[in-house]
Amino acid sequence: MTLTASSPTVPSPLVHGIFDPQTWTVTYVVYEKPGSACAIIDSVLDYDPKSGRTRHHSADQVIAFVKAQQLQVAWILETHAHADHLSAAQYLKAQLGGQIAIGAHITQVQSVFKGVFNLESEFPVDGSQFDRLLKQGEHIQVGALQAQVLLVPGHTPACVAYQFGDAVFVGDTLFMPDVGTARCDFPGGDARALYASVQRILRLPSETRLFMCHDYPPDNARPVAFETTVAAQRAHNVHVHDGIDEAAFVAMRTQRDATLEMPLLILPAIQLNIRAGALPPPEANGVSYLKIPLNAL
Repeated sequence: MTLTASSPTVPSPLVHGIFDPQTWTVTYVVYEKPGSACAIIDSVLDYDPKSGRTRHHSADQVIAFVKAQQLQVAWILETHAHADHLSAAQYLKAQLGGQIAIGAHITQVQSVFKGVFNLESEFPVDGSQFDRLLKQGEHIQVGALQAQVLLVPGHTPACVAYQFGDAVFVGDTLFMPDVGTARCDFPGGDARALYASVQRILRLPSETRLFMCHDYPPDNARPVAFETTVAAQRAHNVHVHDGIDEAAFVAMRTQRDATLEMPLLILPAIQLNIRAGALPPPEANGVSYLKIPLNAL
């Protein structure tokens, strides 16, 4: 679905969200108008954990929309190294062009997981797998649109959000108000840092549009949704509405995270996502392999 809003003073980009029901993930195409430049945010590479096979159904939907709108891909953006889905960044770049970018603190995540997975010694932990590493406050150009990078650590140390005018793509930092906030128990996660990150987002103007990377409708009681506002989050977010202080949030988040299972795709997802969506280098038989570290997470 394509979402729009108008404002006399704040740029309001066109936003097309493509929902992947297998991973509950939303990929966004952000653009000024048909025929303009665009950015793709948080793409999905389909992965079958039973067979180890990858497919491109989700990414091909993105490609079809980009071509139908005659868009030129300037950026393929990641909000962080996801643990719940694999990135299709390399496939999209090969099909559509564009630069792959992520927050500069991805190097911390790479360092941790190079050890967890005992990756090849040649695996660099300098972020060089990505075309661009983005820092807090940095701006990137998407045709006539400009995006500002917002550092929002907490879920992971490398999480960033992207602000295009009145639209902010928050990654996993926030979910829809009836779902709450991201977990903080992955390596490098920090509930206090997440609280501070959320507060920075919620200090934006109340009408600012916030776009979620995922939606998990509670008890399937409502349709999938992935756009809300700062005002709605401040009024209704079940974890961080106005009046919830840091101590209460940290206590809630710590207690809740202790009950959560690991995401189904965390082991394959992290291994690809810290490589900017590339498969591990093939072994002597020409096949790429993923590792499953036993009793490590």
